[in-house]
Amino acid sequence: MSIRLSIFPLPGAILFPGLQLPLHIFEPRYRALIGDTLIRSRQIAMIQPQRPVDGSPLYQVGCVGRIGEIEAMDDGRYNLILEGESRFRLLRELDVATAFRQVEGELIEDDDDETLSHAQRGGFEREAREFADAQGYSVDWDSVERLDDQSLINGVSQIAPFDPASKQALLEAPNLSARCELLVQLMQFHSRRDGGEEITTLQ
Repeated sequence: MSIRLSIFPLPGAILFPGLQLPLHIFEPRYRALIGDTLIRSRQIAMIQPQRPVDGSPLYQVGCVGRIGEIEAMDDGRYNLILEGESRFRLLRELDVATAFRQVEGELIEDDDDETLSHAQRGGFEREAREFADAQGYSVDWDSVERLDDQSLINGVSQIAPFDPASKQALLEAPNLSARCELLVQLMQFHSRRDGGEEITTLQ
């Protein structure tokens, strides 16, 4: 079943179902998008452009979010929290008169009950600890261990310091297990690059 979506094509901004993304809206076209969305469904579709230029072709997978908290400022800007609801697959871009772009998309039905094997979870946590130590990140590992698999893998995918193409690949991973495996590979590649080794990126 297809759905009409108003999009915010922001390079490097990735949203996953079940997670939140803070946004500061200041451009007139996106202020118009927010005004329209608040009247209608409160939904915005986040999807990355393939290049950081206006009108660039879009990647094939994004995420629909619903506006949660919102602060409207006197000068027309907005601060808001977008809450991820569902991934979607781009079908086509629509010819519209609005200042913001709109697309026809198809919602992706993810398995919200999927979990990792004990070995896969353990391997990921070991790799994540090594990566965090190498990057100098301070992490509350007790809290990490209490996270369910979906929150852990999707959360790290959303905030990890990888290039936009790599984060897009994480979003497009077909399931949680595949996303976990890709995350481990990216952390290993990132560490090797920081160690001075030449690696091939996903760009």
